[in-house]
Amino acid sequence: MARLKHPGLAALTVAFGIMFAVFSSLQFNDTNPEIYDRPSVLDAWSWAFFYGFIAVLCLASIFRSVPRVLLGVAAAFCLFEMATTVPGLHENLFEAEKFTMAGTSMTAARPEVELTREFFGALIALVGVSFLWWQASKAERVRIRA
Repeated sequence: MARLKHPGLAALTVAFGIMFAVFSSLQFNDTNPEIYDRPSVLDAWSWAFFYGFIAVLCLASIFRSVPRVLLGVAAAFCLFEMATTVPGLHENLFEAEKFTMAGTSMTAARPEVELTREFFGALIALVGVSFLWWQASKAERVRIRA
């Protein structure tokens, strides 16, 4: 039956799962040419798939242990995405006229806005994956003691 016995952990895991499912659905807005300059359908779908993958891992972890290899792949993608988008974050923080993440659409003149959003999206996903890794470690310690 349910793997997570503590109701608070289960509720937080469900909240993470719902949040990442919402993040996944929001990625399809990135294909709207009225909002984004030359939107990338491939980029939007890859992010939608990734956030959906994290949502499924969260919800699955309530009922069974998630293989660490899947968590490792998810963490590696988060770190890769953070490494590739950190130049945009740096530019937005230190070189742009003013820092912005909301209220400004990505344009050819301001690509750092979307890169900053992607950096923080990957960081939030890494927090979610780390939470799942912590849960798996905790469950493993309980199994070893039993």
